[in-house]
Amino acid sequence: MIDDRVLPMADLTGPHLDRGLYFGDGVYEVIRSYDEHLFALDEHLARFDRSLREIQITGVDVESVRQKVLSAVAQAGYPNAKIYFHITRGSGRRDHLPAPDTAPNFLMTVSELKDDPKGKEKGIAVSTHPDWRWKRCDIKSLNLLANVLARIEAQKKGSGEAILVDDGGMITEGAGSAFFAIDGKEKVIITRPLGHEILPSITRVKVMQVAHNAGISVVEKALTPHQAAECDEMFIAVTTQDIVPVVQFDGARINDGRCGLITQQLMDEFQEFVRANV
Repeated sequence: MIDDRVLPMADLTGPHLDRGLYFGDGVYEVIRSYDEHLFALDEHLARFDRSLREIQITGVDVESVRQKVLSAVAQAGYPNAKIYFHITRGSGRRDHLPAPDTAPNFLMTVSELKDDPKGKEKGIAVSTHPDWRWKRCDIKSLNLLANVLARIEAQKKGSGEAILVDDGGMITEGAGSAFFAIDGKEKVIITRPLGHEILPSITRVKVMQVAHNAGISVVEKALTPHQAAECDEMFIAVTTQDIVPVVQFDGARINDGRCGLITQQLMDEFQEFVRANV
C-alpha cells in the first residue's frame, strides 16, 4: 500500500524499493557556490568517494558525479546555490543483505542559497544535547535521525543549533555543523580532533586554514560544555553559512550576547579566502 492505494509488490517502482528509504543505506554531500563558482568541489568529492568506500558501495564513477554537478548548477542558473546529492546502494526487495546485482541510485537537487552576512553577525543561540548517533560519524551517511531529534529539541529551547555531547561528557560537534570555541586571552581557537566521532568537515578545514593565514592558533582538543561555556567566544561552521557566531550557550550569554572580535575577524578573512579561491 502506498498511502491509500493498494497494488502488487511487482508494481512498486525503484524509489519505493530504495535501500536509502528502508535503511538509510547511502551517503551524501552538500556543496555550495558563490557567484556561480563552486567552492571546494574537489574536497567534497574526495570525501564523498571516501564515504562510498567506507560503506562498500561500488560501481560509482566520482568523475561522472562531478560532471553531473557542473551540468546541474549551470542549468539551474543560481549565482549562489546549495547542491545536495546522494547515492544509495540501490533498489530491491527489503532485505538487510543486498542482492549481488544491486545498482546504485543517484539523486541531486540544486536550490537557490540566500545568505545574509550582516544578519549572521547577530549570532545564534545553541543548546547541548546527548550525541545519540552511530559510531562512524566520520562517514557522511544518510542516517540522520539522531541529528533530526537533536535539532527538534534545540528548536524547542529557542536555539538555532544543537551541540552534541558524547557519553563521556565531551562536545563532539553540532547536529549539522562543526563547533569552535575561542580563548580570547590566548587568541586560540579550540575544536575537537578528527576521529570516528565527528564528520571531517570541509568548512572546518577551511576555517583552520583561514585562522592560520591570519596568525591565529588552532588547538584540537575536546571540551566539556562547562569548559566551552568559560571560553570568550564561540562559533559554528557549516557549508551553507560559513561561520556563524554563537552568542548564547545553554541559556548563558557569550561575549555579552554579541559576535566576538576574533569571530568577526575570521568571518571577514573567510570571505576574502572565498573570493581568492573561487
